[in-house]
Amino acid sequence: MLADILITRQVVFNGVVTGLTYGVLGVGLVLVYRSSRVINFAHGQMGAFAAAILALLVIRWDINFYLAFAAALAAGAALGAAVELSVVRRLFTSPRIVLFAATLGVAQLMLLFQFLLPDLHTNERFPTPLDARWRIGGLLIRSEHLMVLVVVPVITVALAWFLERSKQGTAIRAAADNPDAARLSAISVKTMSTLVWVLAGLLATVTAVLVAPFRGGTAVGIEALGPTLLLRALAAALVARMRSLPITIAAGTAIGVAEAAFFFNATDEPGLIDAALFVVVLAAVLLRTRQDSGIERESISFTPRFRPVPANIEHLWWVRRLPLLVVGAALALAAVLPMVVERPSRQYLYASMLLFAIVAMSLTLLTGWAGQLSLGQFAFVGLGAMLTTALVRGMHLEWLGVAVDIPVVSFEAAVLISTAVCIVAAMVVGIPALRVRGLFLAVTTLAFAVMAEGWLLDRPFLLGDSGIVLLPRARWGDSFSLESQRTYYYVCLGALAVCALVLRQIRCSGIGRSMRAVRDNEVNAAAFTVSPTRMKLTAFGVAGALAGLAGGLIAGLWVQFGPGAFDPDESLRVVAVAVIGGLSSAWGAVLGALWVIGLPALFEDAEEVQLLASGVGLLILLMYLPAGLVGVAYSLRDAVFSAVSRRRPPADTARGRTPIPARVVVERGQHLPDGVPALAVSDVTVSFGGVVAVNDASLEVGAGEVVGLIGTNGAGKSTMMNAIGGFIAARGRVELAGRDISRLAPHRRARLGLGRTFQTADLFPDLTVRDTIQVALEARSRAVLPATLLSLPSARRSERRKRAEADELIAFFGLGRYGDSFINELSTGTRRICELACLIALEAKLLCLDEPTAGVAQRETEAFAPLVQRIREELGASLLVIEHDMPFIMGISDRVYCLEAGSIIAEGPPDAVRNDPVVIASYLGTDERAIARSDARQRPEQA
Repeated sequence: MLADILITRQVVFNGVVTGLTYGVLGVGLVLVYRSSRVINFAHGQMGAFAAAILALLVIRWDINFYLAFAAALAAGAALGAAVELSVVRRLFTSPRIVLFAATLGVAQLMLLFQFLLPDLHTNERFPTPLDARWRIGGLLIRSEHLMVLVVVPVITVALAWFLERSKQGTAIRAAADNPDAARLSAISVKTMSTLVWVLAGLLATVTAVLVAPFRGGTAVGIEALGPTLLLRALAAALVARMRSLPITIAAGTAIGVAEAAFFFNATDEPGLIDAALFVVVLAAVLLRTRQDSGIERESISFTPRFRPVPANIEHLWWVRRLPLLVVGAALALAAVLPMVVERPSRQYLYASMLLFAIVAMSLTLLTGWAGQLSLGQFAFVGLGAMLTTALVRGMHLEWLGVAVDIPVVSFEAAVLISTAVCIVAAMVVGIPALRVRGLFLAVTTLAFAVMAEGWLLDRPFLLGDSGIVLLPRARWGDSFSLESQRTYYYVCLGALAVCALVLRQIRCSGIGRSMRAVRDNEVNAAAFTVSPTRMKLTAFGVAGALAGLAGGLIAGLWVQFGPGAFDPDESLRVVAVAVIGGLSSAWGAVLGALWVIGLPALFEDAEEVQLLASGVGLLILLMYLPAGLVGVAYSLRDAVFSAVSRRRPPADTARGRTPIPARVVVERGQHLPDGVPALAVSDVTVSFGGVVAVNDASLEVGAGEVVGLIGTNGAGKSTMMNAIGGFIAARGRVELAGRDISRLAPHRRARLGLGRTFQTADLFPDLTVRDTIQVALEARSRAVLPATLLSLPSARRSERRKRAEADELIAFFGLGRYGDSFINELSTGTRRICELACLIALEAKLLCLDEPTAGVAQRETEAFAPLVQRIREELGASLLVIEHDMPFIMGISDRVYCLEAGSIIAEGPPDAVRNDPVVIASYLGTDERAIARSDARQRPEQA
């Protein structure tokens, strides 16, 4: 097959020139990423706006090209500074994925500004300083080719020199690599960020000026710097691991040559290069994440928190039923609307808004609750629409010489089949989410969106023989027709109501809590027996089902369409719908659809209004109203509730500690055979690159025993505990109650009774104390998706039982006043108590506590030690405890291990280890006061 590929010198030359433009665009992305750790989706459009100014000055006002180019550079630099000062700086401390979403809004805003420029839309060629052609050695070289060949290498060398040799470049690299150290060196990190964005604006301008002559050859071609072009630059940058400028240029060049070869040899398959790029991006992202070290990752929660109903009014009839009353009123209004507005075009518009709301609901689940940002959700809509149409007309498949004819099916059956296929497709696309999250997962989904429009949806078995598909409105049975726009609107309204009910069932169940737990803290979720893999794939599957259902219904609504109707820009518009409406609630998707889809309809769908509604709306909401439009509604609700609550007596929320629940005592007892330890660790070794963090370490924890693990910072204590929990790769053997768990994933170890806490006690910042404990209680009775969606009696009983058990544990640990408080609102000591409650909920056989008193005041530490002893005595738990507080660890431990440089240097009773000369030299030092302070005889119960 490779022998049939024809490549000429002209093809290679054209590919090199085009690839250099991809490379220089990728260089701009790398520059911003190295500085701000964000992928600037607006990079192309920032340059496009400045290039549009150049075109306007030269073509309409006859300004000299070089003067116009200087003006464009000034505009690009000003744009870069403006974006950094107004958007990046305001979101400087936000998760990088939020800032990335903001750049989507900036891109839309730049495109709007471009539309507002006078007399821009012209068919005249984009201006270049020269207008000539040369033939050299059989190659046709135009002036725009020459510009690229000269300018790109010069820019790359100059930029590399600036970053490596200049004082400002060194400061930029220092601020990017270690902001805290840079501040100590008197480097202003924010000033360096502004400088980087100015450079990015300049580079984007030069890139757009170079690219524009190749994007259609006309001045209007500069508008085409969208997702498809950006994906090529991203692929080049990812191959360079978002670091090396020369490798980015080389990778971009290679992509350009490959693309030219594809186009020259497969003119009937123009989308094949998009499929190949999807594979390249996927491979580059997965290979890049293999280099990531550590188990802590940034939380990427998009969802703002809303205050719970005040306790003293939550029993009121109208308060308990307020959501039902609001939803009922909204549905009644929606049902009456097509009877009042009888124009079919308006009814078509309303149906479109309902279907876009369903697609946005899929992002509410996937992004808002599961924390997985998708920029390719509309591709699943396209797959559902195209497949529905193909099934209704009958499909002919050919694969490896085997032909299969699929008979015609009814419209409703086709929609159901398409929905099922989209579930599988979404889960397949979601597989990278098992290792990739945040920015780079968004990039892979963008690559899927580009591939779907350019290649997947263009397959003959979906498209047929023509470039468009036609799906006449169907009939259901003999008496029910979907031809009327009003009737089809009601079908869409019913689908929306069902989808909203599905999301409500998930949100209020253990599945929804587990998804949000994985979103907030994947490592802690795994320690609580929650499988991140299961939760992520469930989120992708349900989101794919919603998008596929919406796609099948869109096919019936649109009637006639083609693959181009599902371009990546539509996926970005759906993101705007979801974020503007509010990612915390399914009904936020409806509000977002009213804003993004409905508002432009009032202005005859003017493109400028569409960009204003989506781009500006997205930016404003992310920067000033992160809760979205639904957050405004919640603010009004809270104002009313507060006013009513102030007029009523306060609720009695004071609760003392109650006896530990009897069923917990019964279930927690350990029954190990004689001689079998609760934990046995043999010859465990952990290496990070060439550094050995733990070296052939072995330890044991007997049944009902408390074992301390001490050592200096960096001795390998937490690494050892991470290896025991399965959170990092390690050699050696780990046995829990006599069972080898060395090859099990963290959540599977937790299900066998291995409980774990972490130094920071972060838990799940956006969950309440009650929700957090209920997540742990999933270990006893795990929610099942089908039963949850159907609201079966077993699922309802399980939810009531888990809430009752959570309330019992809250009362036992004296957390009654904090039950509805969010975790990150609690003091460190209270979070530690909540962690212990979760370990009891998990029915853990072995409790691994990593510095349980870190960040806790001395007074709270003194109260914490008796609580640990109480858990041990009443529940028969075994404990492995890392601690630097010597009185605490020596007071509660039966035996102590001391670690130095990853190796065990001492083991035995507290008194023996405290007086061991090696331990004194390594850890306690020779200060008599420090040694005396570690005296094991000062046990808490004796103090």
